[in-house]
Amino acid sequence: MLTQLGAIALVVAPVFGLIGLGYLASLSGHLRERAAEGLSEYVFGLAVPVLIFKTLAEAQLPQEGQPWGYWIAYFTGAFLVFALGMLAARRLFGRGHTEAVIQGFTAGQANTVFVGVPLILQAFGPEGAVPLFLLIAIHLPIMMVLATVLAEGAAAGVSLATLKRLGRMLAFNPILIGIYAGGIAKLAGYVPGGVLKQTLDMLAASAVPCALVSLGLALHRYPIRGDVGPAVLITTLKLAVHPAIVYALTRVLPMPPVWADVAVVFAAMPCGINAYLLAQRYRSGVTASASAVSLSTAASLFTVTVWFLILGVS
Repeated sequence: MLTQLGAIALVVAPVFGLIGLGYLASLSGHLRERAAEGLSEYVFGLAVPVLIFKTLAEAQLPQEGQPWGYWIAYFTGAFLVFALGMLAARRLFGRGHTEAVIQGFTAGQANTVFVGVPLILQAFGPEGAVPLFLLIAIHLPIMMVLATVLAEGAAAGVSLATLKRLGRMLAFNPILIGIYAGGIAKLAGYVPGGVLKQTLDMLAASAVPCALVSLGLALHRYPIRGDVGPAVLITTLKLAVHPAIVYALTRVLPMPPVWADVAVVFAAMPCGINAYLLAQRYRSGVTASASAVSLSTAASLFTVTVWFLILGVS
């Protein structure tokens, strides 16, 4: 037990240590808000897409095809906590439809780029990269489309302008571009070499530490502002209920063991900042989503450790 905890600490401590470093740098004023914005843009727009492209281009894809149990397990859990989050917002907290959608989305949307990528690659190495990045490719479009349709469909229906805006957002999302480019390179048998490989290696190496420091800076910008009740419930759904559902399903549905573990850890990630951005767009549920992002990120230091223990990560 102690040996396993020590091994898990070697995985978890550097990840959350860099998040804490970013938070302290922002709290002390050592790095200002414009630095946080610039670093976040660099991570999201360049470093992580390059990391994804490089990893997928060099990865070994499964020979037996896609394990559909993997997708079923993850998205069954995601849709259930989304629905539970919406139901709780309406019945327990008396919120309107749009805010209920925001709270459901916050409960189902994982922080994949800033926490998921560093933590899962640290825990499972290159073997976990393919299931991780394939899930990221599907996760963002499905969850974002679902939230947008639910938020706008209840009023006057989803307009063509909304669909076009959503399509542009997904088409030009840097993370998705990195995934698609990496997939195309893999299918074409192209692996970067020479000076290009060295350049991509340097950019990819910067992705993980910069993403973690950037998240720490962001957490200081999005503190726990109120709506603590909804934030606690959303955090519980995200960090405990979602991974528990996925864990149960991965025990009965067919998939490689590493894919099963990646699905559970992916589900155990804290709430994504995309939820806060969506709340700002609709000007609804902003306080609850911001509080849930900060609270779930802080709590995930302990809950992720528990899930690693359950999964036997060492």
